Amino acid sequence: MNLDLTTRTGGGTATVTAVPEKAPPSSAPPAATPPADARTPDTAAAAGLVPAIQRRLGRGKSIPFGRLLGPLLLVLAWWGASAAGWLDPRKLSSPASVVTSAQELWVSGRLQESVQASLSRALLGLLIGVAVGVVLALASGLSRVGDAVVDGTLQVKRSIPNLALLPLLILWLGIGETMKVVVIALGVTVGIYINTHAALVSIDARYVELAEAQRLSRWLFLRKVVLPAALPGFFTGLRLAVTAAWLGLIVVEQINATSGIGYMMFQAQQYAQSGIILVGLVLYGTFGFASDALVRLVEGRVLSWRRTITA
Repeated sequence: MNLDLTTRTGGGTATVTAVPEKAPPSSAPPAATPPADARTPDTAAAAGLVPAIQRRLGRGKSIPFGRLLGPLLLVLAWWGASAAGWLDPRKLSSPASVVTSAQELWVSGRLQESVQASLSRALLGLLIGVAVGVVLALASGLSRVGDAVVDGTLQVKRSIPNLALLPLLILWLGIGETMKVVVIALGVTVGIYINTHAALVSIDARYVELAEAQRLSRWLFLRKVVLPAALPGFFTGLRLAVTAAWLGLIVVEQINATSGIGYMMFQAQQYAQSGIILVGLVLYGTFGFASDALVRLVEGRVLSWRRTITA
């Protein structure tokens, strides 16, 4: 924009044209607007082009006591079918009848004796099986010689059910407590061995190379590398081992047993007492569920450094 200014002087009139100075160019370049197809969902949502929708690809928040929902629904369905008369009480007692049978067994003392006998067998077999399984897994997973000697034998045992070994074990050990504990321990050993061994042989070779480069001793290598890597597999095997202990207990307590939950159920079968049989089934299921929940709790505390979708 030009400004014409006229001034009068002694010799005439002079015209001066004033031209304004241009603004200096800005040092910051103008903001570039990215194309619509190059914008991320977050920037597009911030610009108001798309609604801000947050998606969760994981499993979502955990439900408190969510694992009790399934058993509770099953009991409610059982209760409703019994109340509607759809179930024959001579073949399947109602939940109220089962509670009454449990009270009678408690008052007589049979329930406490049976539970104590079963728990002692299951716990002893579990402890022996876990110890043997871990030792065999370490021997096989950390040594080629141990793998050649141990792994094949355990794989053959895994193909043979414990029920098929009962005649031979009875011939060797008789029908006493030793045979029952050995049967439980055999089932536990296989579950612990398979999962712990799989975790050991799956350790990343780069960790081993790093330990060798750091010149770690054998003990530090086991403690710093092997133990953390094997713990997830061990706990998976422990959950299976707990289940195997209860399954083995059910088998051995129905073979010439004189105490235990299985013996109580076998005696009730002779007199068609379905209520007592269901009491035994409920006890087996409760102990199995509680022991699995305990293993899960310990696993969550020990492996708290892991970030998984179950967290």
